[in-house]
Amino acid sequence: MIALTKIRDLQLSAGGSAGRPLHLSAASGLVCLNSFLYIIADDELHLGVFRFDDNRPGNLVRLLEGELPDSVEDRKKQKPDLEALTFLPAFDGYPHGALFALGSGSKKKRRRGVLVAVNSEGAMHGAPKSVDLSELFEPIGEQFEKLNIEGAIVAGDEFCLLQRGNKKETQNAVIRFALARILDPLNSDQDFGDIAPDRIDAIELGGAGDVPFCFTDGCALPNGDIVFSAVAEDTEDAVEDGPCLGAAVGAVGKEGDLLWLRRLEEPHKIEGVNAKIEGGSLKLLLVTDADDAAVAATLYSAAIPIADIG
Repeated sequence: MIALTKIRDLQLSAGGSAGRPLHLSAASGLVCLNSFLYIIADDELHLGVFRFDDNRPGNLVRLLEGELPDSVEDRKKQKPDLEALTFLPAFDGYPHGALFALGSGSKKKRRRGVLVAVNSEGAMHGAPKSVDLSELFEPIGEQFEKLNIEGAIVAGDEFCLLQRGNKKETQNAVIRFALARILDPLNSDQDFGDIAPDRIDAIELGGAGDVPFCFTDGCALPNGDIVFSAVAEDTEDAVEDGPCLGAAVGAVGKEGDLLWLRRLEEPHKIEGVNAKIEGGSLKLLLVTDADDAAVAATLYSAAIPIADIG
């Protein structure tokens, strides 16, 4: 099993609105660019910006206009459910690349995305751009009982989405598109149009007792393999939360095969992951979703010797 080291709670210098807590709680996706840690939270209209080399509280940058209710139930109904965050490499109009946040697609109001340019140092640059993802999600939704996108990854020349299952609908899948088919409409302000996926790889992850492990996030290694996080959450619904009975990280190969999976010692509800190979180890950064607005999400680290998983 994998032991985690706590780095910090995700405290904020200011909440997203009056009365909101001074921390991120529902951390749902993680991107590391140089010393910047970008963390999306599914119950916010903002992006959390932290520095890896600085333990001071992070800042929130607004991605979408409007306000969300304070009550947990009403907020859950109205939130855009931004669950996935990835980095898009340089393309026309974005010479240093861009951050791309995506909603889960589990409801029609959750089919929006946000594009934000970054500069050469990895800092956000310019105003966020809202993107309608309805046409991207529509053909995907026809393939699953309940769409629930939890991760987005650029793996070589592919753009991949991670479909998360649950206790009732157990199928996890890697949904693959040619990257150019995603970048072209993002740059041109055109609709996605008829953009069915090039391939869908169903992935079996095992489980904790009768509760299956299901994708929560992913990132790519230089060879195109996808490192993912997964949790065994005791729920039969793509929207409702449940107790977390186990957590794991693993990898899926370019051909859609499960390469390895290792459980975490503690069942933290990991919902964001970043991975890189360094000094003979796979170095991980992971963030949690506390499932309680009063509790701060946490940033953890871990290292797995390549010899143990290669």
